[in-house]
Amino acid sequence: MADAVVIPGGRFGPGAPLLMYAGDVAEQRGATVHRYSWSQEFPKPDEPEIESWVGGEIGPLIDTVGGRPLLIGKSLGTNAATIAAKRNLPAVWLTPLLTLPWVDGALGRATAPFLLVGGTADKVWDGGIARRLSPYVLEVEGADHGMYVPGPLTESVAVLSRVVAAVDEFLDAIGWPS
Repeated sequence: MADAVVIPGGRFGPGAPLLMYAGDVAEQRGATVHRYSWSQEFPKPDEPEIESWVGGEIGPLIDTVGGRPLLIGKSLGTNAATIAAKRNLPAVWLTPLLTLPWVDGALGRATAPFLLVGGTADKVWDGGIARRLSPYVLEVEGADHGMYVPGPLTESVAVLSRVVAAVDEFLDAIGWPS
């Protein structure tokens, strides 16, 4: 039995569309999905202590789940990349905070495969860094930190569909769950 741990961002919980559907991809593959919500107010997200705070929040759940769960995190939750690197866990990182050196560093130390998803209009996304870190990258032209694109809302819904397809293709490529 496989497990997936969904780690929220700072503004939206694990039921927000990007995280909900990414978790649903894992669930459709037979995984038990553990959707985490922050237990307290988080520190400043651009200060180094956020990395250990996220680890303190999410580490006990990962310990309880045991095994080698897939991590699915958005934005603030991508500070869990340190845990993924230490524990050799595969991951899906949605709008990762690539401009924070500790997130970039943790991703650089990772030995398990991970997917990076971001948009060119997101201030914390850097496509060059993403492609250096992983062969699994979905970069959406014009998408902001919420993966919204300019124009009719249906265009942003179409981006959500692309994200779901990318997660599914990534999990196929790495043979998850195995």
